[in-house]
Amino acid sequence: MATAEAFETVFDYIPAARYGRILCLAGQIPKTGPQTILHTGRVGEAVDLEQARQSATVAAEQALAWLGREAGGLSRVERILRVTVYVAVADDFEAISQVADAASGTFSRALGEEGRHPRSVIGVARLPRNAPVLLEVTAVLTGH
Repeated sequence: MATAEAFETVFDYIPAARYGRILCLAGQIPKTGPQTILHTGRVGEAVDLEQARQSATVAAEQALAWLGREAGGLSRVERILRVTVYVAVADDFEAISQVADAASGTFSRALGEEGRHPRSVIGVARLPRNAPVLLEVTAVLTGH
């Protein structure tokens, strides 16, 4: 898997915080550049299921880029502890777990068993920058 670039934010927060071996990432959207995202809009309206899954994959790749950057390489990620997947959805869209599976699969492919994780999947009305998907990721790093 090609490593994505960890795109910086222009807003007033830090993209990652570390406490001991725990690393928490700010919400990751499907950025394709510092100011661009792959798709915009709510899933089931402007964004179809396949586009939402692509967006979840790109957001997961962004998270992996940040994990690698902050940890000093993905080999220093001992385990993904938890992922929360927010999906901006139309009122009648129900396949939010299928969207989240694209992100979960990305972590598993990149990190093997250490990338498998517990998760929550939440449907919401809107996300920042009109993104269809946002991921929150918490990981533990190796001790050395």
